Amino acid sequence: MYKVTPNPPETDPSCAGLDPKKVQEATDRALDFYLKPKESEAKTDPSPGQLFTVIDGINTESLLANLSESLASANAMINILAFDLEGSRRHVALGILQVIELSEMLANKALDNVDPR
Repeated sequence: MYKVTPNPPETDPSCAGLDPKKVQEATDRALDFYLKPKESEAKTDPSPGQLFTVIDGINTESLLANLSESLASANAMINILAFDLEGSRRHVALGILQVIELSEMLANKALDNVDPR
């Protein structure tokens, strides 16, 4: 059987009455919608039960330095507590101590990556 249309059919947008510029704009809008979602507006007012907040605009180095100091303080406190306990409670405290020490190491490594000295 003889086909009248070419195989595959022509895909020239001007033949279909479509403006190539409008097709490109529509494509960009669709890709931006799915690949570049709009950032949600940050809450400016803290919730009623919130006691503490971190101020926007603080640099990463300062945040990591404060995190490292907080973990060092928690490390010192749990270390003192762990050696005053005995039995299974001591094992729990030592487990908490290990998690704090690992977190402190990660925070210090991240701080080194931000500001190598």
